[in-house]
Amino acid sequence: MSNEPQGKGEVRIDDESHIVTVRKTIRDAAMRLGFGITDVTRIVTAASELARNIFHYAGTGIMRWRELADVSRIGIELTFEDHGPGIADVGQAMLEGYSTSGGFGMGLPGTKRLMDEMEINSQTGRGTTIVVRKWRRK
Repeated sequence: MSNEPQGKGEVRIDDESHIVTVRKTIRDAAMRLGFGITDVTRIVTAASELARNIFHYAGTGIMRWRELADVSRIGIELTFEDHGPGIADVGQAMLEGYSTSGGFGMGLPGTKRLMDEMEINSQTGRGTTIVVRKWRRK
């Protein structure tokens, strides 16, 4: 389906300052791909939320990104991976208002709303991988 991506990279997340690095890296990549300012903001917000989750819940992890392109569209894919405690109940974590940290519970459901596609693979005690994609509007 997809051609070899033109751009890709990764950012380690093991310090709170790395969340800023994730935001800048993804903002630059999304702008280079020609996303409008509203979609750039959505992508950066989703990336920031997922990077913050890694730092807060797992302590360390990695964000990988890559450009997507096929004959009909261009997009960006972000993969966030950690080897932390995992999400005990992904279905519950996707409910509006659910929070294990006392926050507003908008993290994962909010991220899903901001992006076009979202996949979560989590195993308790082994870690979590979340992949999100956004496709550029024509």
